[in-house]
Amino acid sequence: MLERIQVLICGGTGCMSSHSKEIKQAFEEELTNLGIKDEVGLVLTGCFGLCERGPVIVIYPDETFYAHVKVSDVKIICEEHLLKGRHIDRLLVKNPLDRNKIKQMSQLTFYSKQKRIALRNCGQINPLDIDEYIARDGYLALGEALTKMTPDQVIKEVLDSGLKGRGGGGFLTGLKWQFAAQSVSDKKYVICNADEGDPGAFMDRAILEGDPHSILEAMALCGYAIGSDQGYIYVRAEYPVAVERLEHAILQAKEYQLLGDSIFGTDFSFNIDIRLGAGAFVCGEETALIKSIEGFRGMPVLKPPFPAKKGLWGYPTNVNNVETLANIPVIFLKGADYFKSIGTENSTGTKVFALGGKINNTGLVEVPMGTTLREVVYDIGGGIPNKRKFKAIQTGGPSGGCITEKDLDTPIDFDNLKKLGSMMGSGGMIVMDEDNCMVDVARFYLEFTVEESCGKCTPCREGTKQMLDILNRICDGDGTLKDIDELEKLAHMIQKTSLCGLGQTAPNPVLSTIKHFRDEYIAHVVDKACPAGVCAELTHFVIDDGCIGCTKCAKNCPVNAISGWPKQIHMIDDELCIKCGACKKACPVGAITSIPSIRGEAV
Repeated sequence: MLERIQVLICGGTGCMSSHSKEIKQAFEEELTNLGIKDEVGLVLTGCFGLCERGPVIVIYPDETFYAHVKVSDVKIICEEHLLKGRHIDRLLVKNPLDRNKIKQMSQLTFYSKQKRIALRNCGQINPLDIDEYIARDGYLALGEALTKMTPDQVIKEVLDSGLKGRGGGGFLTGLKWQFAAQSVSDKKYVICNADEGDPGAFMDRAILEGDPHSILEAMALCGYAIGSDQGYIYVRAEYPVAVERLEHAILQAKEYQLLGDSIFGTDFSFNIDIRLGAGAFVCGEETALIKSIEGFRGMPVLKPPFPAKKGLWGYPTNVNNVETLANIPVIFLKGADYFKSIGTENSTGTKVFALGGKINNTGLVEVPMGTTLREVVYDIGGGIPNKRKFKAIQTGGPSGGCITEKDLDTPIDFDNLKKLGSMMGSGGMIVMDEDNCMVDVARFYLEFTVEESCGKCTPCREGTKQMLDILNRICDGDGTLKDIDELEKLAHMIQKTSLCGLGQTAPNPVLSTIKHFRDEYIAHVVDKACPAGVCAELTHFVIDDGCIGCTKCAKNCPVNAISGWPKQIHMIDDELCIKCGACKKACPVGAITSIPSIRGEAV
């Protein structure tokens, strides 16, 4: 029987952790009970992107978008929507402007402002079904290339598209392929770098979970272009859903003879294997990743020689990250000119960002290069919650920098972000509001870098540790003006002398916060106060007249520092308070604020 309705359930890791698999099981049971199981198709897809509203389901053909769906909602969805055609209003998303309920997915500004190329199939197909990928022109690009194009023509198409690596470096992908192709060797390798390590970044994971065949197809295209018959996907073991779907996709592709020997009846053969990483941030650097695959400790090596000349086991190797590869089939299906028509002159195509932090619409967004940061934050991201004021946005993760409000109208591309003292990185985008302390933000990223440094070179291993010690002193109220100068001096030294790109970019968050928020550093070292009220030693919590006496703050205080009767204003005992902020998070009416203080004394 032809299915009259399709129910797509988000099967990304975020929604899976919120029981989307159980939601699918509940649908199966309820549809069976109602006797309409054959009329309704159920698909567990990849990530829809709007993670803030998960678990998400979309019902076709009317494209109804339901958010925050629970297992207990399934019965009424089946009875009212699927049987009677009536929407469940409480599960629809509200328009933030007029508060009207939005029924269709395409009407949400979160999606209408995006252009999806790398994420084109995520949330649209069943990632476990190769036929659904093929139905959307999957493997057509590979077939056309193998039967109608030479390897040089394949490389030229990628070069003409202007595609740059989406993993951080921004190097021209076609040029990278060309270097590997020109290296003379009887053995070459293709590696997909899926070691996504930036805090808050999950765009590569989403692509692997939602559209694994696009990566396999792109790797095979690269193998044909450079003369390789073997590829490896280096993916974190902590991405179990992605690994499972990749393994499944590889088996299916082999069954369909789209991997293996004599693909499409040609003399081109290509195989792909998976290698699991242990989650070290440094293995995102290509030479460290190669060492890890070889069975050694993941540590970078000096370049040159570059992997295109001497890579895996000493053979020429091309390394691209997941998002870069996800663009490749589209370049061949629609042409380099189409791809180049999107974006800016020097940064073509789109970019996927993991939008997080103090933002209403947390999730994955894909926008054309040249889109402004303001459009991403306010039009797509829905602005800052709780009427707080925008303060900064961090791009590029621990290797990037902070961008302030005066630069929000800057078009996003590789060159512009670099001019602002930040970088594209892999696509992490963390929004901060007036409650964020920028000294503490710099400390957070440096703590990450110190923890993840491989320790091979002294500037990164020892220099970042010294910088962190200084930042800790400043946040504790023990810093001096000389410490700020010392931070800048160390940062520039580490940038110039570290072995790899990760060490060279580690000081960026510190330098950019000093550049844009020097007054906050000075407040910490001169006034001994944290203006944002974040640094515990320089912060004071108070309860104002807005307190409704609900007692939630007292119940959540781990040291019993809050007292008060129900329905009466509560009080904080400063002698007992450890400034953990649990009370502020628990307060339902925002009656608890953190204010600057001098060593615990309210200013």
